[in-house]
Amino acid sequence: MEDQNKNLILAVALSMVVILAWSVLFPPPEPTPEQLAAEGVSTSQTSDVAVPTATADAETVVAAPTATDPSTKAPRIAIETDSLSGSLSLAGGRIDELSLRNYRQSLDADSDIVQLLKPTSQDESYYALFGWAPGTGLTLDTVPGPNTIWSVESGETLTQNSPVTLAWDNGAGLTFRREVSLDDASMFTITQTVENTGAGTVTLAPYGTIARHGEPSDLKNFFVLHEGAISSADGELLETDYDDIAPSSEIKEQALATSGWTGFTDHYWQTALIVNDAGSKLSTFQDTRRNIFQTTAKHATQTLAAGQTTTATTRLFAGAKEWDTIRNYENNHDVPQFIDSIDWGWFFFITKPMFWLLHNLNLLIGNMGWAIIGLTFVIKLILFPLAYKSYASMAKMKELQPQMEKIKENAGDDRQKVQQEMMALYKKEKVNPAAGCLPILLQIPIFFSLYKVIFVTLELRHAPWIGWIKDLSAPDTSTIYNLYGLLPWGAPEPGSILALVFIGVLPLLLGITMWIQQKLNPAPTDPVQQQIFAWMPWVFMFMLGGFASGLVIYWIANNTITFTQQYLIMRSHGYTPDVFGNIRKSFKKKAKDNG
Repeated sequence: MEDQNKNLILAVALSMVVILAWSVLFPPPEPTPEQLAAEGVSTSQTSDVAVPTATADAETVVAAPTATDPSTKAPRIAIETDSLSGSLSLAGGRIDELSLRNYRQSLDADSDIVQLLKPTSQDESYYALFGWAPGTGLTLDTVPGPNTIWSVESGETLTQNSPVTLAWDNGAGLTFRREVSLDDASMFTITQTVENTGAGTVTLAPYGTIARHGEPSDLKNFFVLHEGAISSADGELLETDYDDIAPSSEIKEQALATSGWTGFTDHYWQTALIVNDAGSKLSTFQDTRRNIFQTTAKHATQTLAAGQTTTATTRLFAGAKEWDTIRNYENNHDVPQFIDSIDWGWFFFITKPMFWLLHNLNLLIGNMGWAIIGLTFVIKLILFPLAYKSYASMAKMKELQPQMEKIKENAGDDRQKVQQEMMALYKKEKVNPAAGCLPILLQIPIFFSLYKVIFVTLELRHAPWIGWIKDLSAPDTSTIYNLYGLLPWGAPEPGSILALVFIGVLPLLLGITMWIQQKLNPAPTDPVQQQIFAWMPWVFMFMLGGFASGLVIYWIANNTITFTQQYLIMRSHGYTPDVFGNIRKSFKKKAKDNG
């Protein structure tokens, strides 16, 4: 019995150490832009536009200073779909104003919708540019760039059913056209065409660029989440944090054999340029002088003789990282590895199937909170054979307890003899004293994987469960501070000391279910072990109080199912746990100690 207690204490200690380390490594999120604004923190950046200046044959497309940005006065074409709203500027044909209609900044009914792309007239400007890098026989002035004023050849509003076509004549024998179309989700298709009506041969390379002025102010800076540049070149995924993006003087291009994509990823939103032409090149760099991050997809250089026309197509994804949408583009629209723009982490072999199951349970049940509980049932079902052996072994250990006590009594202080005879008894009765630890240890990677799923996936953001639980990706908003809403004052600020102390209903239920689960077994006789077991549920209750509600719901469901499984299995092996008796003894023990 002593060895069993040691193993249980070891498993508990490992669990507590891991969760404590998790809390230190992954602190609460940084303040939102709205909070920063309320505190008077400036997030403004330079308004100079990113301008590609390299030639068609140059290795990189480098940003350079520009004159006053004409986009603030240039005409605009509206972008209107069921999920997107915004506009593109005729200055450069930039797609630089885009909001996501289906998502709001917060749960407040009057909260602003999420704005993804912003023109240079706004703080933290973020936009997509398209154009042609000049080659033989051309200069920057003879190809369209970020400041070129285009004319509208067809179309008035860009919708999923009505593309727009822009045109520009360089006055030197080249006519450029750009058709911009949009699907029913978040994918733009930019078809660039140039016709050579002159007498000579020219070379030029079409490109697309996404530019971001400075780091976003709402960076989470979590180790568990990648935010920054991301690209996939022929199936090789590359993630680069903003701090690690190379300056323009050092960047190298990734040449594509078949296809690839490149862009910037946030917690829930993303932009990406997609090219499916062999010979195209991807690059990412920072204009350190103006603090502009750029990622570029450049097609192969085109040679255009007199009378010829050439066309290049680049796609731009700008929207939410919805699992269904991203997966559809990967599977059905030739965007390889696009599902990995969602940061599944090192345990992707667990997190991917876990989210797939959670997503389908949500489709079946219609509520993500109940889907998490359903996921817990499935996980426990998969682990049931191991749990059965574990709990059966624990029940057998209970039966062997009289023999184990007799061995200790006969051996006296000879610990080596006790251990040898114990091992002989275990072997004879086919009992593994460490079996009880395995289910606890297996919960650790599952817990981490579910934490990852809940934290990184958009589907949990602002997902309600019941009553006051309106966002499963956020901590429980109820608090004992105001008696869970009965008293006429608000809750403590999230992340404050008071919020950590005055926990909500879900963490309280977590502590209670863990405490009741302990009562399946009598309290250990050793006083130190008694103290550890007595405090453990309440330590976990406060430690997990600031975690996402969805994760706490999983833990409560897991405790409840584990209690039921263990109780029934132990009864089936002839040992009936005296749960209520153990609870009464614990209160009597406390009363005796206080007396």
